[in-house]
Amino acid sequence: MRNNLHVVSDGEEAMAFLRKEGKYAGVPRPGLVLLDLNLPKKNGREVLAEIKADDHLKRIPVVVLTTSQAEEDIHKSYNLHANCYITKRLSWPTSSRWCRPSRSSG
Repeated sequence: MRNNLHVVSDGEEAMAFLRKEGKYAGVPRPGLVLLDLNLPKKNGREVLAEIKADDHLKRIPVVVLTTSQAEEDIHKSYNLHANCYITKRLSWPTSSRWCRPSRSSG
């Protein structure tokens, strides 16, 4: 199985990619979004809220991958329907500290 990784530089570009706008018109729909909370232009919380409010995007799993260990960020991310929250350390590949899978309420 081959997987492609697409990287964008900010939150506005992320939404353009996901909505297949402009230069992203021909891109495939992603099977997973890895989302940093600290994106420029439009932060990760805003991007997550837009993804989950969009009927065409809301079923794409979103994994928040960030350096923030703040409980407020964790709770806000899950309240916005993130599927997983991973705190990364500054050095990769040992960045994955922990992951809490989302709990379905329905």
